[in-house]
Amino acid sequence: MKQKLPYLNVLPLLFFLFIGSLTVSAQAIILNAPEPADNPNTGGTDPWSAICAGNGGFNEYYANISWAGTANSANVFILELSDANGDFSSPTELARATDKNTTTDFDLQFAIPTTTRGNGYKMRVRSTDPVKTSAESEAYHMYYMDITSNLNISEIGDGVPPGSICSDTAITLQVDNISNPETYQYIWFRSGTELTSEKGHTINASISGIYYAFIDYGDTCTGSGNTDSNYVDVTIGATGSGIAINTPTKTALCNGDTETLTINLTDPTWSYQWYKDSVLISGANTETYVVDANNAGFEGDYQVEISGPDICTEKSEAVTITNADNFTVTRNNGANVVVLPSQPQTLSVTTTADTPSYQWYRNNTMVSGATNSTLDITQDGTYYVEVTQAGGTCPGTIKNSESTVAVVPASLEINIDYTAAYTACVSTSTVLEVTTINAVATDGTKTDVTTSIIDSFTYQWKKDGVDISGATSKTISLTDISENGNYEVDGTVESYNETSNTLGVQLLTNETVTISSTSTTYCNSSDVITISTTTDLTTETYSWQLNGTSINTTDEVLTIAEAGTYTLALEKNGCQLVSNSVIISPLDDSLITLDIDGEVVFPEGSSKTVTASGGTAYRWLDATGIELGSTDSYTFTQEGEYVLIANIDNCEISKPITVVYQDLFNVPNVITPNGDGSNDQWVIPNTYSNKSDINVVIYTDKGLELLNVNGYQNNWPESTTSFAKQNMVFYYVIKNANETLKQGTITVIR
Repeated sequence: MKQKLPYLNVLPLLFFLFIGSLTVSAQAIILNAPEPADNPNTGGTDPWSAICAGNGGFNEYYANISWAGTANSANVFILELSDANGDFSSPTELARATDKNTTTDFDLQFAIPTTTRGNGYKMRVRSTDPVKTSAESEAYHMYYMDITSNLNISEIGDGVPPGSICSDTAITLQVDNISNPETYQYIWFRSGTELTSEKGHTINASISGIYYAFIDYGDTCTGSGNTDSNYVDVTIGATGSGIAINTPTKTALCNGDTETLTINLTDPTWSYQWYKDSVLISGANTETYVVDANNAGFEGDYQVEISGPDICTEKSEAVTITNADNFTVTRNNGANVVVLPSQPQTLSVTTTADTPSYQWYRNNTMVSGATNSTLDITQDGTYYVEVTQAGGTCPGTIKNSESTVAVVPASLEINIDYTAAYTACVSTSTVLEVTTINAVATDGTKTDVTTSIIDSFTYQWKKDGVDISGATSKTISLTDISENGNYEVDGTVESYNETSNTLGVQLLTNETVTISSTSTTYCNSSDVITISTTTDLTTETYSWQLNGTSINTTDEVLTIAEAGTYTLALEKNGCQLVSNSVIISPLDDSLITLDIDGEVVFPEGSSKTVTASGGTAYRWLDATGIELGSTDSYTFTQEGEYVLIANIDNCEISKPITVVYQDLFNVPNVITPNGDGSNDQWVIPNTYSNKSDINVVIYTDKGLELLNVNGYQNNWPESTTSFAKQNMVFYYVIKNANETLKQGTITVIR
């Protein structure tokens, strides 16, 4: 049986091993290689065995991290990924954990980089405090599938699936519907057989067969990538038939014409299919096709496709058939016009017809003698003109213009509106304008005739029913509060005298109101802060407001009774003119800060300067109340109790300051906690104690952490602490954020 070492021999060995590794903490930590873990968010029960990320944007995985020993509070666990060959020369960080230094078994969420594609990826985990790296995990298939849609392969790279290709010589097929296709590897097949030597995005097809491809996402992930391409049936060594459409008798057809399209080659074993503008024509599967100009939209590009045994499917070049009747008739006037008693309207059209003739119609009835491109009208009704082409390819072709609705109104309706965004008591200016004029029939039907009649009116604007001198245009601009009121406009044309709708205008004055306070900090109920304004309030109606609520309507100077946001609102022509805001904040002791933490410590015979900030005035006092200084800093040369009185405006804040000489004794390595009041606790120099930026850690002789605090209060061990042995050895580390300041042992003698 193996003999155990005596305790006294083991203790020094543990001590030297421990002290030798205490630069930042004990190195008593063992990291296991990370392992796949369940994803708690997907309801899965089995850890992953490979990673196929990216499908649907999914990229959330977990790794199990387990370790043993002791980690420092500043330690970080970092999960790392190798390259596709398992090499950690330049690892990729996947995730990190900063709050697991007391959890020896936990799952860590991570996502793989979008460039991950390979079968040899490994993981490892490392700690930063102490510095340690785990063993590498086994190799895993990992792929980020950024492409998860069908590929398209073609010969010319135009993104159009070719279906079948015939060629005398070998052709090149290529993936053409994804960005940077050369950055991926592919799996190519010919008639179901994998072409294992072909991995690029192009392939030389020199053998007949059906070709298709996938992006290679490995054995595990390829199937879930959904990247299978179209199938291309390649025939090598076959010659096309040279099919073509014979030149038609006419390629420009008139209304009523037909043209039969024929092909140069036929064979009873072939099948035929005609296309118009690359779209299959249903039922057009004979050797000929008749284009009928009586059918709307007959014009276009026509092709025929042949297929059959022992030939390649082949499509002819296109033949273009045009519409010879395709001249235009353009209405020059508006769709709606107003006919006034003494003001006839002129309707007109222009046309591209060759040698046109004209005939106008009113309410679908021919207007006798109306055979020009223009027509003067004095009656209401619906008008259009019929244009007949007398020359050109298709003489006799007829087209009608768009209709025009002419209205003889029983009355006219004028509408006005604001030209831009307007808000009462917010806007400081606005413009009103005539926006719409409607012709109103006897039955109340309204027709918008703005375009044809708006410039024929004479206008007169009114405010509160009174004419405004000189305001006789379609618009009126208002820029002053003296112009507030209700506006309308009278419009006159021929025998019509109309008044518009009414719009109210309530502009806000361009004046500003400014308030200020004697202080912005409210100390207590005895503090007096006043808020005033430079505006003369003697003749004003006003309201002092706290947090938007009126609190005083009589005092020209406001004395505040609480903190908050204060404003002054004046009544101006029915609007509220609100001042700037004055924010009064409650007194907060934390507004005054010192550039020291805890006691002021310096060696006897030297000095220490302390600087305060956040106040408007300062006084430094000694324990007897004698003032020592009145600036924002003071240099102490003697230990003792002092007070800083800092002012924030009218408020006073007191901060006690304790000044002590630096303890010159060393960190003790022996204590005797027997309750006699002497050396019962581990008291360290004030250079290290009571400092929030100093970290003190105490360990057992086995590396178990007993104490880990900032701002150590010289209070270990507590009176309730028990010790298993009479004489025990503990280890300590004193450090700041950057370095270890002290380390050693503490012997507890009972």
